[in-house]
Amino acid sequence: MRIPTAAITAGSLVGGWQLARLTGKRPLGGFVLAAGGILAGREWARRTSPAVTGALVATYLGAFGLSHPLAKKIGPWPSVLAVSALTAAASYAAADRTAPR
Repeated sequence: MRIPTAAITAGSLVGGWQLARLTGKRPLGGFVLAAGGILAGREWARRTSPAVTGALVATYLGAFGLSHPLAKKIGPWPSVLAVSALTAAASYAAADRTAPR
């Protein structure tokens, strides 16, 4: 079964943040983030070129980093939703809408 990487990235960013927020244990959120990144990265590597995979990994990690300062400007929920949507859109455009190789 082909897993949409857009759902993996958005779900792991939102899910990791929620888990860390609700439990007060940031490493748990980091675990979800890492697991999502590994799963999505494997799919990207299988479906796309190394350059595209690298760009998508950078987008995913950059979204996580951007969410923190952005949360100070617009609030945590809007920040996490914005970076999740951005990452999901990039994942869809670069990996999900094309057929696997």
